[in-house]
Amino acid sequence: MNRREVIESAVRILAPRIPRHEFEAVTDHALGSRGLYGAAPEAAAWLSLTAYIRHRLTDYDSLLDDGYDQESARFFVLDDMNAVLEEWGSPRRVQVEDETE
Repeated sequence: MNRREVIESAVRILAPRIPRHEFEAVTDHALGSRGLYGAAPEAAAWLSLTAYIRHRLTDYDSLLDDGYDQESARFFVLDDMNAVLEEWGSPRRVQVEDETE
């Protein structure tokens, strides 16, 4: 399998009910991000998935625009992120310690 196929497989495991257009966006981000290039495919899929949810489906960026620091903004969107992960059938959840590192 090539890297795209491995990442697609990881995203399907992490979020089996993710809508198709969001699946494509998460996969493309995992493949195109310079920061994720050297990451294991499973890690790249998870980091891309959580970044997509944080930036596209929560108020995270608005909170930053309103003056909240990154750690506080991540804390405030944690429940929203986990609600999306649950809706998409993910067996994983974002933990507070994940967001404050």
